[in-house]
Amino acid sequence: MFVDRVKIIIKAGKGGDGAVSFRREKYIPKGGPNGGDGGRGGSVIIQANQEIRSLEELYFHPHQKAEKGENGQGGNKKGKDGADLIIQVPLGTLVEDLDKSEILGDLVEDGQQLLVAQGGRGGWGNARFKNSIQQTPRFALKGEPGEEKRLILTLKVIADIGLVGFPNAGKSTLLSQISSAKPKIADYPFTTLIPCLGVVQVDDFRNFIVADIPGLIEGAHQGSGLGDKFLRHIERTKLILHLIDGSDITKEDPLSSFRVINRELWEFSEKLSKKPQVVVINKGDLNGVKKNYALFKITFFKEGYSYPLFLISALTGEGIKDLVFYLGEYLKNWEEKEKSIEGEVKSPSSRKVIYKFNPPFVIAKKGKVYEVFGEEIERIVAMTDFDNQEALAYFQKKIKKIGLEKALIKKGIKDGEEVKIREKIFTFFRK
Repeated sequence: MFVDRVKIIIKAGKGGDGAVSFRREKYIPKGGPNGGDGGRGGSVIIQANQEIRSLEELYFHPHQKAEKGENGQGGNKKGKDGADLIIQVPLGTLVEDLDKSEILGDLVEDGQQLLVAQGGRGGWGNARFKNSIQQTPRFALKGEPGEEKRLILTLKVIADIGLVGFPNAGKSTLLSQISSAKPKIADYPFTTLIPCLGVVQVDDFRNFIVADIPGLIEGAHQGSGLGDKFLRHIERTKLILHLIDGSDITKEDPLSSFRVINRELWEFSEKLSKKPQVVVINKGDLNGVKKNYALFKITFFKEGYSYPLFLISALTGEGIKDLVFYLGEYLKNWEEKEKSIEGEVKSPSSRKVIYKFNPPFVIAKKGKVYEVFGEEIERIVAMTDFDNQEALAYFQKKIKKIGLEKALIKKGIKDGEEVKIREKIFTFFRK
């Protein structure tokens, strides 16, 4: 089963709770606090692996969860950190945050990793809170919850050249001729049901990868036939090899199939339609195809197209050597051009440094309730044990220190009105 797009729900591990503990040793009646910190929760990491070809495993297991951190213990013993969860995906996987509609990363190299959910911090044990004023703190912090996200993973096959054309144009036969790939070949539509990759050897030092994209038909971008399911796989390619069945070329409209495929590429993505192409007329071994090719060529250039044209026979191998050499030279020139662009050093004056200020919290009034949002303030709430009076006093001290009380007063809050942070609701009173 080939799966190239999945929605998954990931959750990083919660941090372990801090411990409340005191030394209890013979002849030491008033031992100090020795509660250890909780361990960090495991994070969720997505890693590219060249041995994996599909997102099938995640399709059947869409819920992924990292390990929790262990709670702290007495004797200043820190809890064990939770193990990170590493999710293996194919090269070419694009990771998107579903709720924020934000691209988190694009995994294109073997071993490349992307941290997608941070594990929660371990809560501090009561030993952390001992000071000259508070000698015997009887509270600790709870572990911070791990991040939870909904992601969409989209696989876009990494290949140098994308091979497109109508079903039965001979793409699978061509790929089997120019590479060691063994695609399924038969005389019926949609023989190729998944993208098939082949490595083409130009000479002793050069090779390139070709992806045989499943057959397109008119209306593919709207879901007809195999639909637009596989069009995304040619978005990364440097060049499109457009294969046309020479026996289907007609006098009435020699460019008919050429126009249809290009219209589908345009409808799917304007950027995709502007990729450079090489147009190849196949089945040159059949009677009448050379004549059809001449007709196609005249009409092609008459209408202003300037793509390189080749006549081949994928079955007999006629013209394939020249085609492979041209593709190899094109990719060599492309790589040299890219290196020269990367080598250009921009002058310091052309660089812009943008500083983005993120406030520690935001207050929004909804009806009679003041809702407070902010990473730091929400973390403080999540890690506070509100059933413990000392922990509650520590919480009030913390929110006052970061300026929340003043900000609420500035917003016009009155005594007795409610403040909501995460799922907790508090009643505001000035001291």
